[in-house]
Amino acid sequence: MDSLSFALLAFTSFFTLINPLGVIPIFVAMTTDLDEKDRAKTARKASFVSLLTIVIFALTGQLLFKFFGISVNSFRMVGGIIFFFMGMDMLQARLTRTKLKESEVKSYVNDISITPLAIPMICGPGAITNAIVLMEDAAGFDQKVILLAAIFVVMLITYLGLKFSSKITTLIGVTGNNVMMRLMGLIVMVIAVEFFFAGLKPIIRDMIG
Repeated sequence: MDSLSFALLAFTSFFTLINPLGVIPIFVAMTTDLDEKDRAKTARKASFVSLLTIVIFALTGQLLFKFFGISVNSFRMVGGIIFFFMGMDMLQARLTRTKLKESEVKSYVNDISITPLAIPMICGPGAITNAIVLMEDAAGFDQKVILLAAIFVVMLITYLGLKFSSKITTLIGVTGNNVMMRLMGLIVMVIAVEFFFAGLKPIIRDMIG
């Protein structure tokens, strides 16, 4: 695969799996009681943790898999199952609203920035698996750099989406927000099924063979 095709594959796959648009309604719901400063801090921290996690798995994923004796196909299947249930929640537009005391804001920001926003909402099993698989498929140093650049660009888009989430949701309204969330949930569920069977087929093939 040439570098241009690889770059396109890397960007589109990460954009679909990380799904910046799908994260926005969830982010807004979870930060509804935060002011703009704390909301921006949450967006920044969640995006940074996600970027760091994906890059670490991209660079060391194969070593970790070999160390624990895990196959990429098994990871694809588990990732598909988790992603499916996440998509189902989005399809039903389940939003968690939490009322906060002023003293709880700092710990709440720290908590939700890492879990569930960074992991698994932004940096989920799909994105992690994609990073490991594409890094394995990258032909030479140039394509490895392209892959890391694609991850960075998608994460930058995600950060900007979260940072300006209030303006975006105000623009599309509550109904538009729910419609977008359900649509993204459906897409995530389709991706989940694809991931699950992409992992299952080689396992069944090995069992039969």
